[in-house]
Formats: sequence, C-alpha cells, structure tokens
Amino acid sequence: MNEAPSGNALDWVLVLAPFRKDADYIAAFLREQKVAVNHVRADEDLVPHLSSSPGLIVITHEALSPGVVAAIAKHLAAQPDWSEVPVLVLLERAAPVVRIRSQLERKWPGARLVFHMRPIAQLELVNSIQSNLLVRLRQKQVRDAIDREVELRLELNHRIKNILASVTSIFQMTRRGASTIDDLSKDFTGRLQALASVHTAVFEAGGEEVSLSSVTDLIVSPYNSNGLIRIHVSGPDVAVSRNAATTIALCIHELITNAIKYGALLENDGSVNVVWTISEHSPPMFSLHWTETNGPKVIEPTRQGYGTRYVRSALGSLFGSPPQIAFDPSGFRCCVAGPLDRLRQS
Repeated sequence: MNEAPSGNALDWVLVLAPFRKDADYIAAFLREQKVAVNHVRADEDLVPHLSSSPGLIVITHEALSPGVVAAIAKHLAAQPDWSEVPVLVLLERAAPVVRIRSQLERKWPGARLVFHMRPIAQLELVNSIQSNLLVRLRQKQVRDAIDREVELRLELNHRIKNILASVTSIFQMTRRGASTIDDLSKDFTGRLQALASVHTAVFEAGGEEVSLSSVTDLIVSPYNSNGLIRIHVSGPDVAVSRNAATTIALCIHELITNAIKYGALLENDGSVNVVWTISEHSPPMFSLHWTETNGPKVIEPTRQGYGTRYVRSALGSLFGSPPQIAFDPSGFRCCVAGPLDRLRQS
C-alpha cells in the first residue's frame, strides 16, 4: 500500500482507479505539476488513505463500486462543518451522467462534486484539481480564523476575570488598611495606575513572554525624574510570563509605596537597590533583592499592612517559597528566590 504524501493535511490528492495504468498515468502528470498525490488500486484498503485527510479525491467511473462509495460516504459524514471535500469524478462519455450524479449526491451529501468526461486534457484536469485544492485551502483558513477567534475570546474572558478579581482584591485590602476616605482614594488610585501600567507593558510586548527589565523600568521611572536616581535597578534582561511580570511589577510598586511612606524614599538622601540575578546551576535559580539605604531608622510595625501582605502572598505563590522580609534598623530588605522556570510558566 502506498503511503500518504508528507506535508500538511488537505494539500494532497487521492486517486482511486481500479486499473494500474490509469492510476499511474494520473499520478505521474500530477507530480509533474508539483501536486502531491497518492493512488489506490481496487485491491487496497481505502480507509487508511482517507484517514490521512486528502484535500481532494479523484475517482474514475470504474472505481465506483458499492464498497468504495460506502467508504467515501462514511468519510464525508465524519467531516466537520467547515469541511466540504471536493470529489472529481472521471466518467466515460457514454456513461449515464444524470443518474450517476443523482446517486452520488444522495450517497455523498457533504461532497463538492465535479464531473469530467474522458478523455480529458491534462491541463484541464490539473487546473480543476488545483482550483479545488485552493478551495480546500480557503476552507482551512476560515476554520483556523474561527478557531483563533474562539481562543481569543476565551483568553479575553479569562484575562478580564483575572483583572476584575485583582481590582476587587486590591480594593478590599486597601479599604481595610485605610483610615480616611482620602487615604483610600489615593492608595487605591495609585495601585490601579500601577496595574494599568503593567498591563500596558505586557500588551505592547505581545506574545506570552515579556521583558522583565522593560516592565520594571515602567514601574520605577516615575520615581527617577529630573536626573535624580532614587531607585537603582540592575539585573540581566530575562523574558518571563505575563503573570510573573505582572506579579513582580505590582510587588515592586507596593515596596515603592512603602518606602515613600515609611522607608528610604521618605528621606532626601535615601535610595533603593533592586537587583536580580540568575544562577548558572541546573536548573537555574532566579533571585530578587530589594534593599533600602540612608532612610530613617526602621521600626518593625505592630500591624502588617496591605503592601506587606500582598508582597508575601504574591511572591510566595510565584516563587514557590515566601520572601525573606527584614525590618533591619539600617534599612528595610526583601529577598526572594526560586526556579527560573516558575517565572516562565503561564
């Protein structure tokens, strides 16, 4: 039995002819025209060939046996809604065309039937085959476009739900930590702006991975203005998943907010170092360090605020282990480490 031609599904022709000479003749001139083809004789099992999804079937009058007609009917019935398989039927001039057409239309309701009378010029047959293969290509493109649209709608729905869940969580935790309406409004607005900035960076990057450096710079840049660098960021550029980039950026925003209210950024000479490294071990480990210097003396709070709770929870979930947070009198520190692969998972 011949093997189905290699290549994409739907881009090759299956020729059904009971006489070897007919099959060889048709296959030979199709191959001369760079058309992938496989031919089947009467004594071969048709099912494996059909299961390989030919783009088009060419069948001679002599091949229209009850068994072949039934096998093709079963194949056509199993086609998805978008698929309309072209079948080119080569008839003798003396054949009862109307009767054969009527029978085949009844047996093969899902087929795109095209009839040609023999003898037929090679160029005419090749043109007919190529035009019908083009129809199949268009069908596949429409199917792919519909599938992609469905995927995009599902992804959009998923992302909207995640965003709304994030907004709800941010509001509830901000509300619990606010003492006045003004504090609630200011803190909640700042956090939403950070969330919006992260999603903008992720959207503009495209794809499923984004540059951690570009997302971090977007969060940090508003605090490094007029030539004054208060927050120093360093580390090798690395591509991480959308979720990882969003989590790290929002955590940095919370640490910045905390540093402005209580830490190093409260003082004119205070500064922050944000450093990440990637180990050369196998598997590689990613480490992130936040260190504040030249700020006021750090006093560990008696109550854990929203920012600290969020950072502990979010980084712990992302890295697989909780961050190490130290309220050292000389400067607040936050360090976390975990396998780099976790940052690349969707």
